Amino acid sequence: MSRDQAWELLRRYVANDVLLRHCLSVEITMRAYAEKFGGDPEYWGTVGLMHDIDFEKFPEEHPRHAREILAGHGYDEEFITNVESHARDWEGERTPLQKTLLALDELTGFVLACALVRPDKSLDNLEVKSVLKKMKDKAFARAVNRETITAGAAALGVDLGEHIGLVVRALAAAAKAPEYREIPLTG
Repeated sequence: MSRDQAWELLRRYVANDVLLRHCLSVEITMRAYAEKFGGDPEYWGTVGLMHDIDFEKFPEEHPRHAREILAGHGYDEEFITNVESHARDWEGERTPLQKTLLALDELTGFVLACALVRPDKSLDNLEVKSVLKKMKDKAFARAVNRETITAGAAALGVDLGEHIGLVVRALAAAAKAPEYREIPLTG
């Protein structure tokens, strides 16, 4: 399935712009990490894009309904397992792709929140130290699990600052790309 087809499928199951923005941000950063780790950016990006396909309809059971949705649209077992692997209670040894998905799930939203409180609402000059400072402020984006962010970077074997920097750079570059204008990342 092409990226455009995956996007159309996601739009059938997700109407909320905030959730769509989250899915896009995970797609973008999964592509960046695929390049860093020698993976297939298209495949990794599509896993990121589709990771919350069942969240809007089944928030309490997420991601358990992803399997039936994705299998019904021709996605194979490996792809579906990769999507399911971002559940924090998922059992099993995670592959590099799966560790990356889990490491990005909380961080992308946190980085976007950091950009949105800036006067210019831009990712262009968002600094890693600003994100790290916001992580210490428990009142800021209180629903974000900071432990998941730090554990995710550690599981990837990447310094937390480097991890945040890669996410900021990838999102800042994508925010200017035409394919991400339908749902602006910081809109």
